[in-house]
Amino acid sequence: MKNQEFLEDPDLFSEKLQQKMRLITQVIDRMEPYEFRYSLNNITPLENNWGSVALETVEEIEKKITLPAFFDAVQIKPKVDGKIVLDQIIVHTTQMLFVGLVTEEYMPEWVNAHFYFDPRSFNFYVRSTYLTPEIITHLGGKPYRQFEQKQKALDALHEVGYLDFKNANKDVDEGFIEIVLKLIAQKGVPIILAIAGPTAAGKTEIVDQLRERFAQNHQNVATIELDNFLTDRDGREEKGIGSFGKAALHFELFQTCISDLLQKKSIASPRYDFIDGTSSHNLSGTLKAGRKPVEIEPADIIFLEGNSPFLLPEIAPLIGIKVVYITDDGVRLKRKWRRDIDYRKKYDPFYLRNRYFREQAPMAVKNYQPQLKTCDIFVDTTGATLWVTPEIASALAK
Repeated sequence: MKNQEFLEDPDLFSEKLQQKMRLITQVIDRMEPYEFRYSLNNITPLENNWGSVALETVEEIEKKITLPAFFDAVQIKPKVDGKIVLDQIIVHTTQMLFVGLVTEEYMPEWVNAHFYFDPRSFNFYVRSTYLTPEIITHLGGKPYRQFEQKQKALDALHEVGYLDFKNANKDVDEGFIEIVLKLIAQKGVPIILAIAGPTAAGKTEIVDQLRERFAQNHQNVATIELDNFLTDRDGREEKGIGSFGKAALHFELFQTCISDLLQKKSIASPRYDFIDGTSSHNLSGTLKAGRKPVEIEPADIIFLEGNSPFLLPEIAPLIGIKVVYITDDGVRLKRKWRRDIDYRKKYDPFYLRNRYFREQAPMAVKNYQPQLKTCDIFVDTTGATLWVTPEIASALAK
């Protein structure tokens, strides 16, 4: 093992690590050595003993980070003295990668292939995989359109506000909107447009842009939210049901509402209260006393909102355009620091870090890869690419 002497001197270790971390992310170039050391102190082993950190082989690490059990073991709210702290799995993973970089047991290229580093968290996260060979084949084998990757500039920032994010995505978003408008002109209305994507990917913002364009075309818009069809949380927990799949929903009512909207009928959707975890409707699908449904009028374009809008096989054929809209995890986390921590004051910072580490990589496999296998359009804002199926490409060529 090289550079053993650096493990015995905290100052030398910090200096050497900062040199190595410049190969991981360009934001390190904007940190003075004392700033880097301040951040490193928060994740330094007891008594500054970096030599106490045992390394795993790259093969062991690669295998481990594919196992659901690895992520399931991460606690979202571990506490010390009554305060939430960073989970020890995240601490150990980051310490191990730091030591491996300094001793050159782990090459920067390998680290970047499997992990990304968030400068404000000052820890590593497992990199999510969205595109697989099967998905690439489904989407025609190559991007339909490629733009300049302007999100690369965001790598130099500790957190990302919406203006920087919007400007970086401008070209790919405009290209996506052009595709949607052309497809709707061909398919006709009413039509259901479903856009799936993870938190802070930019779904809300792209929907707002689409709404503006539809309004300019004198087309009216309605939104139906999949989450509003959740049944009571207590009932789901008693049955061991989460928030995904038909069993979690007023599914027959959902089918009826979708069908009615496509027939230009008004609907009364359930209304789910996220605070107390209750639905406005009972399990038979009738409105509870004292509760109000969500009234939705027919429209030309119906947005179906939710994390998994076309994983339901009975619903997928009714969706006119199925879109997966993705931004890489590292950029999304920087958005969440600015939006959810700085502005909304929504989370404890340690809670955010633990939850993000635990959920994002497994969610890519469980939720988004299956939808990418069936989608019509894939928007990769970080890669600045638009992918479409061969069928959609043929339609766009007309």
